[in-house]
Amino acid sequence: MASQPPLLIGISARIHHPDAPGLNLGGVYSKTLHYLEQSVAHWVLSGHAMAVMVPAVTQDSLVLRSDLKLHDYAATLDGLVLQGGNDVAPEHYAETPAHPDWAGDPVRDRYEMELVQAFVDAGKPVFGICRGLQLINVMFGGSLIQDIPTQRPQALPHREAGRYEHHYHAIEIVPGTRLAQLYPFVERAVTNSIHHQGIKALAPGFDVEARCPDDGMIEAIRRRADQGPGFVAAVQWHPEFHQPGSPDNFDDRALLQDFLAAAAASRRRA
Repeated sequence: MASQPPLLIGISARIHHPDAPGLNLGGVYSKTLHYLEQSVAHWVLSGHAMAVMVPAVTQDSLVLRSDLKLHDYAATLDGLVLQGGNDVAPEHYAETPAHPDWAGDPVRDRYEMELVQAFVDAGKPVFGICRGLQLINVMFGGSLIQDIPTQRPQALPHREAGRYEHHYHAIEIVPGTRLAQLYPFVERAVTNSIHHQGIKALAPGFDVEARCPDDGMIEAIRRRADQGPGFVAAVQWHPEFHQPGSPDNFDDRALLQDFLAAAAASRRRA
């Protein structure tokens, strides 16, 4: 029997805008760039799936948004991963930026929301990483804390300058959730933490799957089954930065395998 071709997992593009404040890098950086962080691609590849970046359309593109058929990508690919990156624009949850640095990237927001909707409509699983969790929460009707240090000063530090993925804190898994089923012997773990924004109001129809025990910040969410078929889940940490065998970070392999199993199931239904 011929072996089945590997799963094809779409990954949303990060966007470099050459006209962003403070940027004057020249060369190729004078162009709009869509890029895929190597560690995210390798995380998907570690599950024996293929990583496919899905391009966006921006205001200086040669093609229009109407020319990019995101539903065709959703029909062809088996699942979607949302990368981390820029803040979600407050305009998408009916707020104005409390500081110019927190204006976010509305171009990327619109592209990713359309992309998520295309995969949801196609019955394909969606998994969000860091910004991906925030984008999913906002898309489905939730809101965000624009800056944890200033708006929740009593909270634990969730980002530390200079340490990036080497900044950690504890999480507690909520009993009875799918995440708890994936980790039946884990009540508390340690994850990396690289974000200054977080969930303020949880989107309707979603369950919290993990919290930071020190301040209650939401660390993992999943859409409830009664909201329709399909898999929509996200974590605030970066599973792609897990070092196998490291005692200082949560072993995210079960998360990846659960997502890929949902992708394989969606392929069989097609």
